[in-house]
Amino acid sequence: MTLDPVTEIRPLTPADARLYQEIRLEALQAAPEAFGSTYELERTYTVEQFADLLGRSDVFGAFRGADLLGMAGYRTQVGPKREHKGFLWGMYVRSAARGAGVGKMLVEAVLAHAHGRVELVQLSVVSDNETAQRLYRACGFVEYGHEVHALKQNGRYYDEKLMAIALEPPAK
Repeated sequence: MTLDPVTEIRPLTPADARLYQEIRLEALQAAPEAFGSTYELERTYTVEQFADLLGRSDVFGAFRGADLLGMAGYRTQVGPKREHKGFLWGMYVRSAARGAGVGKMLVEAVLAHAHGRVELVQLSVVSDNETAQRLYRACGFVEYGHEVHALKQNGRYYDEKLMAIALEPPAK
């Protein structure tokens, strides 16, 4: 996959379900320690289940033409005491598109989407993933905590760094 200068970031819709399924399963295989779910679980999901997820979620895709290069999800926390916070999740950029700014474009799209909706966007990242941490810091995220044994994959524990960025409060 050769990158050209035109990369489009847009929300994924149920019509993108097959593309999303492919990249999501690739992500779960390529970096199993980076996600709360597993390939073994999600490979059993149908295209219709992925379409349903996209119909009720905010997932952004980075496209070059018809090729999906990367993805990042966003959700607003639920409940009156938490609805001022959002969460960036499911971030993944295909190896051929890394180093070309695709990850930064996805994070910026999530932050632009969150502006006016929440006051704070949080994320968690595996402590060993220095590349992702550099990206998030470059986008303005700061570390505020460390979760020991956050994930367990094949008998191995993975710690996560907790990061957040403060946004302007939504207009009332």
